Amino acid sequence: MTDVDEIDHRLLALLQQDGRRTYSDMAAIVGLSVAAVKRRVDRLQETGVITGFTVQVDHRRLGWGVEAFTELRYAGTTGVADIVATATTVPEVQAVYTIAGDPDALVQVRVRDVPHLQQVIDRLRNAGPIAGTKTLLVLGAWNRS
Repeated sequence: MTDVDEIDHRLLALLQQDGRRTYSDMAAIVGLSVAAVKRRVDRLQETGVITGFTVQVDHRRLGWGVEAFTELRYAGTTGVADIVATATTVPEVQAVYTIAGDPDALVQVRVRDVPHLQQVIDRLRNAGPIAGTKTLLVLGAWNRS
């Protein structure tokens, strides 16, 4: 575990808000020199606290504005690797979370519209030994970043 102090947490929050933020900008906000901020960010990367920088996409502008989570229940004693393998065969799947309890997995999907969502659910049901599904349609979202 890496020692992370309050300034590190502030730097992480600033980078989560805007991954392209400059060291100079962050230095002015947290009250350190540019060199000190760079050293801290480098250390956070080297220790694995920062694992990468990404782009946030507005999926609605791409025509994929419907987001849903589908719970998958697998038959028998299907292994985690098989759960991930079958769920990721569907291109609309954004993420697969294997979880404890019932259901076995939670799958995040993005689609164009509700009929497209139904097609994706049908493909998921046919992708492996799935015993049942339950889909939750996202109406709104809030992210800490």
